[in-house]
Amino acid sequence: MSSARVGVDVGGTFTDVVLVTGESDLVTAKVPTTDDQSVGVVEGIRKACRTAGIEPGEIEEFVHGTTVSVNALLERAGATTALVTTEGFRDVLEIGRQARPALYDLDAEKPAPLVPRRRRYEVTERTTPDGVETPVDGGELRGVAAELRSAGVESVAVAFLHAYAHPENERRAAAVLREELDVPVSASHEVLAEFREFERTATTAVDAYVAPTVDAYLGRLVERTGEAGVPSPRVMQSNGGVATADAVRSRPVGTVLSGPAAGVVGASRAGEAVRDERDLAGLVTFDMGGTSSDVSLVRDGRAERTADADVDGIPVRTRMVDVHTVGSGGGSVAWVDSGEALRVGPESAGADPGPACYGRGGERATVTDAAVALGYVDESAALGGELELDAAAAHDALADLADDTGLDGALAAARGVYRVANATMTRAIREVTVERGVDPREFGLVAFGGAGPMHAAALAAELGLDPVVVPLPSGVLSAYGLLDADEEHDAVRTRLVRLDDADPAAVDEVFAELADEALADVTEPDAAAVERTADCRYAGQSFELPVRVDGDFDAAAVRERFRAAHERAYGYSVDEPVEAVTLRATARVERGVADTVHDPEDDARRGTREAWFDGEAREAAVYDRRSLSPGSRVDGPAVLDGRESTTVVPPAWAGTVRRDGAVVLTEGSQ
Repeated sequence: MSSARVGVDVGGTFTDVVLVTGESDLVTAKVPTTDDQSVGVVEGIRKACRTAGIEPGEIEEFVHGTTVSVNALLERAGATTALVTTEGFRDVLEIGRQARPALYDLDAEKPAPLVPRRRRYEVTERTTPDGVETPVDGGELRGVAAELRSAGVESVAVAFLHAYAHPENERRAAAVLREELDVPVSASHEVLAEFREFERTATTAVDAYVAPTVDAYLGRLVERTGEAGVPSPRVMQSNGGVATADAVRSRPVGTVLSGPAAGVVGASRAGEAVRDERDLAGLVTFDMGGTSSDVSLVRDGRAERTADADVDGIPVRTRMVDVHTVGSGGGSVAWVDSGEALRVGPESAGADPGPACYGRGGERATVTDAAVALGYVDESAALGGELELDAAAAHDALADLADDTGLDGALAAARGVYRVANATMTRAIREVTVERGVDPREFGLVAFGGAGPMHAAALAAELGLDPVVVPLPSGVLSAYGLLDADEEHDAVRTRLVRLDDADPAAVDEVFAELADEALADVTEPDAAAVERTADCRYAGQSFELPVRVDGDFDAAAVRERFRAAHERAYGYSVDEPVEAVTLRATARVERGVADTVHDPEDDARRGTREAWFDGEAREAAVYDRRSLSPGSRVDGPAVLDGRESTTVVPPAWAGTVRRDGAVVLTEGSQ
């Protein structure tokens, strides 16, 4: 055994573990997510090590995806945070962009700011895009620090006007506050050196709000894994790259979409060969877990990125994998609205008590209970290899739902829950394809998560996606993606210039500074490659598109790339002046996991069981997912049982098994 690497992804219901030993031996594990995520992480690592027959101390690398920061935002459970800002700009967080959450709803309310007005402090200073006009006063700052100390704040955000261009005042203020206070201080020029005051201030506030929570969690995790002999973790960032725990602690806002990003990375790798063979335009990744479903696009072999995200009404402007999330997962609760219509989610039963079939006291029907009743999930299965299912409890919960909706029994309720959940996820896929001018019929679907492969064929049939790829470790693919992710560090700075007037030497000088900044956090600088991009727009536009910059800055080449990007995004381009607005450097160290070779020895056929398709009971062949040999074919109706996920092959569909164990499903194969 030459090495061992472990990836651990924490979800809302389960914590997933992938352990790779030797060159390509793959071991997976799944344990319930714990209130203190670090406890479940260590339990999952120990479980995987027992299966692999190794000690945790033999692990050479540990990569982690966490939901700590996003949970703190969604639950409003972050730190008591203060904002120090330029005099006259105290209410930037509250005013925002004056956009209504619902255009025609006069009673709609915006989410409350993370920092209430009483904890927003103004200081006398003034900076313009051209430089500092009024220096900040150290004495005034120390007075503000005294007020912050008296208020008992746990973290501080500092955001001064135009600090992205000239950070001298903000740098001085942050230094004084760090000297005077024993709490984290987030400065906007360090968090997001970009223009647009509201987004920069809001993102800095998010960084400060989650900083103590993330720091405390990583501290506990490092301590617990250290006691087990496991190395300090590298942590997945929202941009799809990993970084050291220390780097993440210094900029925790970068982990807001840590878990979903890992899944997209793993799905991109899993579907790469099929995409090339079928000459597909790209892939739609579909991750259905216990609490939600995440959908993303992969084009040109790389996940789509965005710098404009919204988490529960709060803008987070940091580079991240573009993931669209809906509250429909295996644990999503079915309910009846005021119009007596059946709804599913966004409320989730979570891990405890979980769906009724978990036998832990849950009484409300969920998507997983419907899957049990429809015959998709084996009533005698041990979920995750350990959790015995209570099919009777699932039927009872569905019967209660049927009474509330007027449906004819538990089975009718189960079919309704399944259809409603599929409709929600179909809309999510439409939003990232059709509504963005992308034809889903030119894309394949990569399905993963505990429940994704169970719904994938139905969604693909509705939208014309072909084929459906279900990777071997589909139930824990986000954890697998952690091991395949590159190390990435971004540095960004706003420099507004018209391409026609750009001084190439001046632009290259800024790129060089950004490259040095990005490389500063890289663990192996000599192995890193630096990619440069410029966010460009037509003069007068409000939003930008990223454009790759190769070699020395060439305005003509950047202009042509921007026009091509605009054509692709919006269907047209025009002969108008183009501006470069924000420059970005990304330092990347390529990593990855060796290709696995799936070579089972057991017979995969396990008999048959009754399952429901389109309102009709069919006798479905049942296979052990991991015992399917490469090259074998499975004709629907069939169910592929696995410890971490279940794959449903409807009638008139068929699946073939690839060398790495992935199953490729296609319709019309009979």
